[in-house]
Amino acid sequence: MLVCSCNFISEKDIEDTITGLLDEDCWQLIVPAKVYHAMEKRGRCCGCFPNVIDIIIRTTERYHACHPSTDGDIFDFMNRLKHFHEENRRADLERRHKSHRAA
Repeated sequence: MLVCSCNFISEKDIEDTITGLLDEDCWQLIVPAKVYHAMEKRGRCCGCFPNVIDIIIRTTERYHACHPSTDGDIFDFMNRLKHFHEENRRADLERRHKSHRAA
């Protein structure tokens, strides 16, 4: 099926490009501009971008369903962020404030 009539790009071309990008880094954020850049094309009227987004979602879901999970590579962002804030909070408490000057 022809998705982009400006560049004559088919759904298969887009799916292959997305799969190639996911093979490079399976957790990267893929957007239509990245797909077009990888195909060395550019969006002209950009009317196809909503359809490209649907293809990105379908292809990415299918890719992750077929490939083994990389749970070891996933980290808990919220725990790391909480730990970072706790460390910085301790550093803030140890600093002297300008209102508490020694005579």
